[in-house]
Amino acid sequence: MRTILVASSKGGAGKSTLSTNLAAHFAVDGKRTVLVDADKQHSAMRWCEKRAHLETAVLPIDGTLKNWQKQVPENAQIVIIDAPAGAMGDDLDAYIEMADAVLVPVLPSMIDIEATVPFLNSMAKNARVKKKKLPVGLVGNRLKPWTNASQQAVEQLKSWPYTVVGELRDTQAYVLMVALGKSVFDYNSEQLRSHQEDWAPVLKWLKKVI
Repeated sequence: MRTILVASSKGGAGKSTLSTNLAAHFAVDGKRTVLVDADKQHSAMRWCEKRAHLETAVLPIDGTLKNWQKQVPENAQIVIIDAPAGAMGDDLDAYIEMADAVLVPVLPSMIDIEATVPFLNSMAKNARVKKKKLPVGLVGNRLKPWTNASQQAVEQLKSWPYTVVGELRDTQAYVLMVALGKSVFDYNSEQLRSHQEDWAPVLKWLKKVI
């Protein structure tokens, strides 16, 4: 079993987008996939419910409940955890201890970038993160690569002591897919293949670290 924690203290950064698309990727790849939704909004759980009729369904678990870990099947191969919104390092200790890797989505604005700094600093106090025994990757989210703002944001992220493992462009495709319980990995159209290519570095990094 491999566990990936998706976390950010900044609301709207795209945790659920990352979590659901990652879960769909592994499910489409034939892995027995679980999505733990620890966010009280339960967007990820609703996505799982809409997907339940598919052969590539993802098992949802309410991560806000006590002892939710006991609900994870022993034969699960991939567990994605959508962390609580607004949580800082101390709030995530229980999830971090289970994780094999952490992904942190960051939006290309100074407000979001500045809000991510104290979050990463708080998470760095965790022993596993501090000793570099837990890989942490940054994902630039909702980027507009043709704009100076997005280019400067990515450059700033690359100056941090964490690896930028992916750059996802801004697109309505994610909004449309989540409403259907789908993901960019469920289709083979030319347009969505270009979005799948955005994910290739993220998936390559995950394959390497977990």
